[in-house]
Amino acid sequence: MNTSNISSRSASAGLFAAIVASLCCITPVFSLLAGIGGIAATFSWMEPFRPYLIALTIGVLGFAWYQKLRSRTAEEIACACEDNEKPSFWHSKRFLGIVTVFAAFMLAFPTYSHIFYSNGGSPQLSFVAAQDTTKTYKIILEIEGMTCAGCENHIEYEVGLLDGIKSVDASYATGSAIVEYQVSKIKEKTIIETIDKTGYTVLQKPKDQ
Repeated sequence: MNTSNISSRSASAGLFAAIVASLCCITPVFSLLAGIGGIAATFSWMEPFRPYLIALTIGVLGFAWYQKLRSRTAEEIACACEDNEKPSFWHSKRFLGIVTVFAAFMLAFPTYSHIFYSNGGSPQLSFVAAQDTTKTYKIILEIEGMTCAGCENHIEYEVGLLDGIKSVDASYATGSAIVEYQVSKIKEKTIIETIDKTGYTVLQKPKDQ
């Protein structure tokens, strides 16, 4: 098998690994854009494997670049198929470069996922809170299924759309969300049901206030 075929297959394998590694972070955004909230946490079980998949992606793409850039042996140079045929786009450095950039884009997704949530979460809600003196109540909800910043943004966005919400601060690191709301406008049960509909799971039982 010639080096072009090896590097092409390695590039494909690296791209696949990058996509799989990012599924747990990308799914919440896809569910929001498609209006299918229940699938948001579908791939959260993959989060423990994400570091290994990232390492696999880097290793496979690194090997592909090595195969593409290394000096050819005398036998490879002497091979007519190597000398006489121009490599196709799929075997070219351009294709490998595109795959590498896309893989990096996928792996870095959690760092810029917030741009897909138009209201920006809590900051906008905090401005409202400063002008409203209605009695509020603050709760801390333990949430299962959050794996990255994209999950935080998804929960903050959906809960922030509810009438009566003052602020929302979700954290995948602690697996919880702090929600401040107006008791006269919304019940804790409604907040919990909204989070559950996104595909994540609130571990506390809803209260009927």
